[in-house]
Amino acid sequence: MRSPQLHHPAASTSAPPAALVLHSLQDLKQLQKRLAQQRAEAEALERARREAAAREQARHRLFELAVGPVIPLRHHGRVLLQNDPPAPIPYQHQLDEQRVLLESISDDFDVSTLLDTDDALSFRRPGISVEVTRKLRRGVWSIQRQLDLHGLRTDEAREALGQFIREAHKIGLRCVRVVHGKGLGSPGKSPVLKGRVQSWLVQKNEVLAFVQARPAEGGAGALVVLLRPSPG
Repeated sequence: MRSPQLHHPAASTSAPPAALVLHSLQDLKQLQKRLAQQRAEAEALERARREAAAREQARHRLFELAVGPVIPLRHHGRVLLQNDPPAPIPYQHQLDEQRVLLESISDDFDVSTLLDTDDALSFRRPGISVEVTRKLRRGVWSIQRQLDLHGLRTDEAREALGQFIREAHKIGLRCVRVVHGKGLGSPGKSPVLKGRVQSWLVQKNEVLAFVQARPAEGGAGALVVLLRPSPG
């Protein structure tokens, strides 16, 4: 005799998640067991969700207890920020620096009375020992940087020298060389820049002393300059 076929009561209203055609009471028990397991899993998930929500609420509650009542900010919508404008060009600062350079070294300054009347017409600030110029001639200080003024007009040479001395002092250099040339290519074979460079250097506060370079370092066409120690 064939076993009676048992049908799930919901078979006529919705599609089952699994085969609901049961062939025995054992199949029915397995189905009931599977459904009970699914219900248990769903209940466990729901409990976990509720516990997580409770923890989150407790965390917010703890924050409110710590800082006091919290009022949410009103939403004003999104603000579109413009790109940062380019940095302004410091025209006034540049003009001030150029004016300082022009005012600090003048072509009308008479340097002849300030130079030591030796063969090379060296210079040293008041209070600087003559031994300093002697050491400069002997090469006690190593030459750390050089400026060559060959081919420059007077105004170009003046500006280049002022900037060179200022930057050398700023980075802490002590001894530099300035090449002004011997004037052999000038009209009348006269060293035009030599006297100008001496005058300009005397007017620069960063300069402590200078001497004519040794023959191997340019001789009469160059000066070796000692700078003040940098305050930095």
